[in-house]
Amino acid sequence: MSRSISIILLLFAAVAVCLGETNRKVKYPGGKTYMFRVILKDKHGTPFSLSRPRDFLSAKAIVRRSRQHLGLDSTDLPINPAYVNAIRSTGVEVVGHSKWNNSVLVRGRELGMLKSVALLKCVKEIKKVWTSPDSVSPTPPRARFHTEFNRWDTVGQNRYGVAFGQISMLGGDKVHGHGFRGRGMTIAILDGGFMNADMIPCLKEVNVAGVADFVVPRSASVFKEMDHGTKVLSAMAVNVPGTFVGTAPDAGYWLLRCEDSQTESLAEEDYWAAAAEFADSVGVDIISSSLGFHAFDNPNDNYGYAQLDGRTAMISRTASMLADKGIVLVNSAGNDGMAAWKKINVPADATDIITVGACTPDRRNASFSSIGPTADGRVKPDVMALGSPAAVITGRGTIIKDVGTSFSTPVVAGLVACLWQALPGKTAKEIIRLVRDSSDNVSTPDNIYGYGVPDFWKAYRAGRGK
Repeated sequence: MSRSISIILLLFAAVAVCLGETNRKVKYPGGKTYMFRVILKDKHGTPFSLSRPRDFLSAKAIVRRSRQHLGLDSTDLPINPAYVNAIRSTGVEVVGHSKWNNSVLVRGRELGMLKSVALLKCVKEIKKVWTSPDSVSPTPPRARFHTEFNRWDTVGQNRYGVAFGQISMLGGDKVHGHGFRGRGMTIAILDGGFMNADMIPCLKEVNVAGVADFVVPRSASVFKEMDHGTKVLSAMAVNVPGTFVGTAPDAGYWLLRCEDSQTESLAEEDYWAAAAEFADSVGVDIISSSLGFHAFDNPNDNYGYAQLDGRTAMISRTASMLADKGIVLVNSAGNDGMAAWKKINVPADATDIITVGACTPDRRNASFSSIGPTADGRVKPDVMALGSPAAVITGRGTIIKDVGTSFSTPVVAGLVACLWQALPGKTAKEIIRLVRDSSDNVSTPDNIYGYGVPDFWKAYRAGRGK
């Protein structure tokens, strides 16, 4: 989990103390269970065919790939249903899957049940990725929210209100001024919850294409979970002139929950991969992900620096595939710059993505912003944006200034949508390159500041050949 989400959970805990909920725990629902990642050997015998992509991809996804002259390959084929049925017949519950990794996520009450799964001829490898805790904190109720902003939230001297600094720093106001505000582009937000995003007045007008939940067990509603995703959404999607305007107010959004706030386990990589593949299948153009991992409840699962190569972690392998599917991933670097770890998290180490660090209003790197390089020597982060602090809207409907690469990331992601709207003939990799090359440290990139703060107006002009 990204450190900014951890901070938010601590704040929730502090509120619970004030309400007399100190240290109250409940037994984990359903008792002791385990989850395993089952890697399959192949996709032989699948009824799906690359010649019939409409069986597993939306028309929008096919058009996105066609526009970028990207073909399909075996990773796009769904997992063989016969293999899934064979696994299910052993008595375990199939709770998720990843076609790109050819893996199935299963859940069971007894470790011995996996012996039958391991004996299946289609199974290559099995890895335990989750053990249920004995107890968890009860889910807090949906927070109350304000229907109007406070008067002191309004900044009448400019159209963007309190968001002006984070947009103008990146040249976003110039891009918007030429009519590019993300129209026709679709952004998927991968996060842990979107508290009240369906009810807060300034978010009810957002073009939400749909919601989905990939965490096991599923939530009753993603809008009753933590408000981290609400803040991320607000940085891009809000359109209240004079008070708060996001970086892509005209874009469409998929709200995808793939972060479990109760535990920290390798299974969250499976959730993230499933969400990313879903985003691909419905035709999104950009993914904004403010999630990252390196340490887990089971210390034996922790990643070391040598594994930050974009290939070792399942989540990073998946992220590294996105550009070849025609999607730009914008992912937070992490907030461990002042911690013992210091480095970026996974999947921030992935190849062909935009990893975003956080800077201050005077363009200095925020001390908490995670640093690179990757284990194989690539510069990280890629770019910087205002995240110390950034203006966001909470699940209570109030404007605040919050800190974290979690919030510099959507500022960039929204402007990527605007840039791609302006340059529809570009591929995902070309858009990534334009953003990097427009940055103010591109001549001397380093592993603290990356390529620097991007200038999206400069990127637009470069893309137009001017």
